[in-house]
Amino acid sequence: MENFLFTYCYIMLEFLFGLYLFYGMTLWNLHRAGRFWLRLILGFAGVLALTGAASWVYLFWGQSALGRSAIYIVLFAAAIAHVRLCFDEPFLTILFCCSVAYAAQNLCYKLYLTVVCAAELLRFSGGGFPFDVYSGLFHHGFYVAAALVLYRLFLRRVARLAASCRLDRQMLSLSVVVLLITAILCSVEDVYFARLSIGWENQFEHTALFVLRQSGNLFSVTCCAIVLLLAWRTIEQRELAQEVEYLQHTIRQSQRQYEISRDTIERINIKCHDIKYQIASLAAQGRPLGPDAVCDLEKAISIYDTRIETHNQLLDVLLTEKSLYCEQNGIQLSCMVDGEKLAFLESSDLYCLFGNVIDNALEAVAAVPQRERRIINLVVKARGSMLLIQQDNYFDGTLTFQNGLPLTTKADTSCHGFGLRSIQMIVHKYDGELTAHVDGDVFHLNILFSLADR
Repeated sequence: MENFLFTYCYIMLEFLFGLYLFYGMTLWNLHRAGRFWLRLILGFAGVLALTGAASWVYLFWGQSALGRSAIYIVLFAAAIAHVRLCFDEPFLTILFCCSVAYAAQNLCYKLYLTVVCAAELLRFSGGGFPFDVYSGLFHHGFYVAAALVLYRLFLRRVARLAASCRLDRQMLSLSVVVLLITAILCSVEDVYFARLSIGWENQFEHTALFVLRQSGNLFSVTCCAIVLLLAWRTIEQRELAQEVEYLQHTIRQSQRQYEISRDTIERINIKCHDIKYQIASLAAQGRPLGPDAVCDLEKAISIYDTRIETHNQLLDVLLTEKSLYCEQNGIQLSCMVDGEKLAFLESSDLYCLFGNVIDNALEAVAAVPQRERRIINLVVKARGSMLLIQQDNYFDGTLTFQNGLPLTTKADTSCHGFGLRSIQMIVHKYDGELTAHVDGDVFHLNILFSLADR
């Protein structure tokens, strides 16, 4: 029983909590499943129970390389299943984040062993620090410091972009294979070097064993670093691809804006011609304008009394033009916008953000046959230190969501469906949060920015 408790508390749980520490660093930005905390607690209880069973197995087969490798791989697979239970993300995204977390955890552990083994070699030669006395304190201190460095340099970016990243399947497969090989080799090293050690785990009688142990540690560090670099490369390639898509979408949006402006000017010309014709007709009849004629003229020019003031000049121009388009096409655009609070956004990002928000809504309501349902609501308001952007509109048909965003309903996905992804890129650029959901036949889009320190 004493051996079981030692194995469970100091070997299995130490590995598990170290792994979950890095899970927390890489998974915090993923979309949570319903009843997240219940799933998290119950799932973790199941993993702890499985860890207890693995501890019994460890007592019998943990001293063999094959048995130890199988135990750690099973625990890693169980942790992946737990994460899959808690987050509403594709399996490839879950596997990517878990592989990155495991690589980071193993990298820290092997770096720790490298330092300890080097110190033991110095002490074997007549000097060095007595790590066997202060091993616990040094182990946890080194582990936490290495984890914070990895998070600062790498894991924070992975966590922020993993949810929106289109993964390279071949690169992901290679990363998983390298990681499994590393886990197996680590188990082989631990088993056989434990048999060769005297007293403390990394104490040996011959210098050659120290050198061989260090070679294995450095090889494992290299393999884990390769996995992290492959993950970094995946993120980097996706960001470059998004920039290209963003530029292509901007070009398409400019063309669409030109078409809207052309239609607006054409509409103005037609109305001006009609007004001139009515005035000329009345003048030819030699009678002054009567009440009915004045009413007709006021109705004809009322379409242009649609200027929207938000206290943001760029947004005033954009929303006014969109409002003219809505008036011409039987769409009601309702705006309650505090434009002053949007000053922290760059002009290009502000134009693209609200241009995409309104254009997506226009495209949706244009397909709604009932005129009374062709409504778009836009609200921008501050609540304390937070800025909330809300947009709602009716739609027809059904929407399918992926990674928290609705997929395009058009057949040509290469040229469509980038509007919301473009919005998401801008929101993430300013450390905001974007959510979208459907309530019956109404689509809701919510964006949240922090106004602190802006």
